[in-house]
Order: sequence, then structure tokens, then C-alpha cells
Amino acid sequence: MDPQRQDPEEYAEAPGDFYSDGQQSLRLRRLSSGASTRNYPQFNWGPAASEEDDEEDGESNWEDPGPDLQDLRSIPLPMALKRAVRQVQQMQVPVASKTSSWKQKKRKSLQKIKMNAKEFLSFFMLWRKSLQKIGGNFGGGVQSYFLFLRFLVVLNFVSFLLIAGFVFIPSMVFRSVGTGPLNHTGPEECMQYEPNPQGLVVFYNYFLDLLSGTGFMEYSYLFYGYYSNTLVGDTNFSYNIPLAYLFTAVFYFAFCLICIIARMGTAARVAVATGGSAVGAYSMIVFTGWDYGSLGDGATKLKQKNIHYRLQVDLEEEMMKKRAAALTLCQKVVLYSLRILMCVVAFGLIIAACAGIFQATVFSQCWETRVGQEMYKLTLFDLIVTVAVLVLVEFPRRMLVDNWSNKAAQWLGRQEFVVSANVLGLVYGQTVVWAGALFCPLLPVINTVKFVILFYCKKITLFHNCRPALRTFRSTTSTFVFLVVLLFGWAMATLVLIYSVAEIQPSMGCGPFRFFPYMWAIVPTSFHRLSKVTQEFLFFIGSQAFSIPLFALSCVVMCYFIALAAVYGRSVTLLKAQLKQEGRDKQFLVKQIEKLSRPLQMATY
Repeated sequence: MDPQRQDPEEYAEAPGDFYSDGQQSLRLRRLSSGASTRNYPQFNWGPAASEEDDEEDGESNWEDPGPDLQDLRSIPLPMALKRAVRQVQQMQVPVASKTSSWKQKKRKSLQKIKMNAKEFLSFFMLWRKSLQKIGGNFGGGVQSYFLFLRFLVVLNFVSFLLIAGFVFIPSMVFRSVGTGPLNHTGPEECMQYEPNPQGLVVFYNYFLDLLSGTGFMEYSYLFYGYYSNTLVGDTNFSYNIPLAYLFTAVFYFAFCLICIIARMGTAARVAVATGGSAVGAYSMIVFTGWDYGSLGDGATKLKQKNIHYRLQVDLEEEMMKKRAAALTLCQKVVLYSLRILMCVVAFGLIIAACAGIFQATVFSQCWETRVGQEMYKLTLFDLIVTVAVLVLVEFPRRMLVDNWSNKAAQWLGRQEFVVSANVLGLVYGQTVVWAGALFCPLLPVINTVKFVILFYCKKITLFHNCRPALRTFRSTTSTFVFLVVLLFGWAMATLVLIYSVAEIQPSMGCGPFRFFPYMWAIVPTSFHRLSKVTQEFLFFIGSQAFSIPLFALSCVVMCYFIALAAVYGRSVTLLKAQLKQEGRDKQFLVKQIEKLSRPLQMATY
């Protein structure tokens, strides 16, 4: 009998023919699934219905629904056959009631409206086309930097709206309408504070004031010292500016933390779902990575380049793993020692900088505004340096390399767009803003403008002055790492905020917290002005009767999610093991087919 036409069950009954003793599990699986491979997908050739109809109406809308309908997208069939099935289903005339027909039309209309709304809003997504172009030409790692930059732009802008709504606009409105103070938070006498110089001023001093935040810039809503320390209002309305100033800063930091954690969760899920360590990752990229919605030559080329960079990243990671595995014990000791030394040096510099800032504030009176001015100058000069490097260094270097054939110029080459260094620059700029937001409330909006300009500067230098970096980055994992570094910067700025609010005495000459021993003292002072019912309610929230049950409930919810994550993790592990086993099974079958086909080829010759 021809072995190629032999029934698969005969092979299963005779394992000695080509199965070894170590392949019994494979034989049993093939035997159990032999019958199922003969069964083709069964269709209900009646009109298509959705599961939502069954859930809403409790029963089918059709007279003869037949077996349960299957989703055509989940059935492995050619597209031509799927279209034929769909056409046959649409040709059937349903017998439906007016109510069910109206519900179906309503649902389809709502779905169409949602799809149109999503397509319409996608056009207003910030830098959507630019990001697609960057990802196609330079890979997902470089694109992840610009996505991170866009996240910071949105974060700073929304933070500015929060600060403007509760601090900046109320202070400006109350000052402009001349609303009288209901009650001062300190004595009526205040130390004189007038930074504006008297008499004639040279014109370039205004430019210097603009860059350094002094002079007319110092005594404005930009800095801490300009905000009043009064409780403004009348019998029907009151607004405590110092309390709003403090709580807005606290909510600003909490809002940034929530946004970072939420984005980290999304990045972690994507990184786990698209991990490149599974067997068959290359074939999955090649055969399932294409986007059939790409229209036009430009979009097609961008997608091709994107797939090329993904494969390049996977190959580079494999090479790095091999090099790491080939390190000797001595080399590993030297490597980890250098890393520990660099961490110690970095933390030492951070602690020294914090100690220097503390000593400077001890001897300063006009100090919140001074700290805000320093953070303002750091933010502004960071942008100036970036633009200056683009104009004076990067463009001349590119022109020199392109137009001069000297060996030194060719050895220098175009610069690389180093993702890690650029990301550290963004984290540095955002950390400066967080550290100075309490003393310069409008710093987030300044940083928003700075990051917008920075986006276009980096885009110009990327396309015109840079070449693709020799080392690529995986976009899924790099996004998560960027957010971890940003979270570290947030933690450092939060420590500065807590220490400034709870320990350092505010300035006596200006600001909303003048004559208070520390900024947080405004909270108990304002608390005692509340009604008795409100005080009792807040006391209950802070008591053990409320906090202990809340803590217990939080522990239960946390344990539930931890157990759920463990179950999902085990499921993912089992599925990965199953994929590996399937791959080994296919390799085994290919080898057996080659062994069986060899005698036939020799017989034909």
C-alpha cells in the first residue's frame, strides 16, 4: 500500500513503524484528534444574528434558528468561502417582530455612529501622522521616545488646567474685582516686598529678567510670592486661597502619579502579550505582522520598514543574550561592580544637591520664589540649549559629513539618535517641573510649550541630521522602562514637596503662607473654621472605625487581583508550553515525512 495514501489511524495502530518509544504522547494525541480533523466547520445558513440579541430578548428573533451561530472571523477558512457564507446569510429573509427589527436597526446605527466618531477623533490625535512616519522610518524604539514626549505634553497641559482652575484664575479674578478680604491668615502688617527697581531701567534688563525670572517677572502670578494669604468671600461664598494653593499642589502630584501608573499598566500588558521570547516569534511577525489596511505606497513602505526593525530588534536581543551567557565569572563581577559604583555615585550627587538646597533655604528670607526662579531658569535654558545644539552643532555636522569627503569627516559620520540619552533629558526636564511646581505654579504650562517645541526640534534633527542608531530598542519594553525612570523622578520631587510643606518655615515677607510655622499649618487652621457636622464627618473618615474596614476591604480586593493575575500567568505559561510542544511535534512530523518520502524518491529514479 502506498504509504502516502495510508489512513492516519493505521499509523497510530502501528507505532513501531516510525514512532519511537519517546513519542507515545504524540501518537495518543494524533489518535484522539484524528476524528476531529475530518469534521469541517458547520454553519447555520440562516441570517446572521449576534449574541447581544439573545442576551437582550431572552430568545432568538428568528422562527428556526438552528444550531448556535459561529463567528466567521474565528473559523480558519478562505476569505472566498467566508464571503459566500455571509452572502447566503444575508439572502435569507428574517421573520422578526417590529420591536426586534427596531432594536437591531438602532444597534446598527449606534455602532456606525461610534465608528464614525472614533475615525473623526483619530484625526485630532496629537502628531498622529508624524508618529507613524517616525515609527516606519526609524523603528518602534525611536517612536516610543516621541510617544513618551507626547504623553508628557498632555500630562503637563492637563496639570496646568488643574492649577489654573483652582489657583491662578481665582487669584486673578479676586484681585481684579477688588474683593475685600474676609479674614487674614496672618497679622495685618507684612514685611515690605517690592522687587521692581525704581527709576530708569536699561532696555536689555527686561530681556535678562525674562530669562532669569527676576524684576517684573518676579512680582507676577508666575511665582509663589505674588499670591495672597487671604480668605476671600462674603456671607454666601468664600474661597481660601492658601488652602486651595496647597491642596492643588497635592492633587497635582497625585494626578501625575495616577497617570503614570495607568500608563505603566497598559505598557506592562502590551509587553507581556507581545514578548519576543516565545518560540516562533519571527514567523509570527512575518506572517501576522502585516497590516492589510495600509493604503498607498507610502503607508506600505512604512509598514515594511517597521517589520524590518522588529525583526532586527529580535535578532539583536538574541545576540545580547548569547553574549551575556558567554561572560565568565570574573567578567560578571567586574560588570556588576561598575554598575553598583555608578549607582552609589549617582545617589551621592543627588543627596549632595538636596543638602545644598537645604542650606541655601536656611539663610534665605524673599526662598520659595528663589527656588521657583531656579526651576524656571533650568526649564528655559534646557530649551535654549536644545535649539542652540540643533542650529550650531547638528546641522553643521551633517553638512560637513555630506559635502566633505575627508576621512576624518567620514569617520565622524552623522550622529545617532540615542534614545536612552534623549529620554533621560525628558525625565530631567519633567523632574525639574515637579520640583518647582509648588513655587512656580505656571511652570507646567511653560513646560508644555517647551515640550511642543522640543518635539519639532527632535523631529527635524531625526530626519535631517541623524542616521539610525546601531542599537535598536523594543518599543513595548522601552515604554515601560521610560515610565519607571519617570516614576523615580516623581518620587524625588515628592520628597522635596513633603519636606517643604511639613518642615521648612515659609517666608515672612510674601506668599500665601506668610507668618505660619510651616505650610501644612493652614490645614488645621481651616479645619476649625468648618461647621460641626463637617468636622465630625472628617474625624470619622480619619478614625479607626473607618480606616480599618477600608484597609481590610483593600486587602481582600488586592488578594483577589493577585490570585487572578497568578491564574492568568499560569494560563499564559501553559499556552506557551503548548506552543513549544506543537512546534516540536511539527518538526517531528516533518522529519518522519522526509524519512518516508526518501524511499519513494529513490524508487522513482
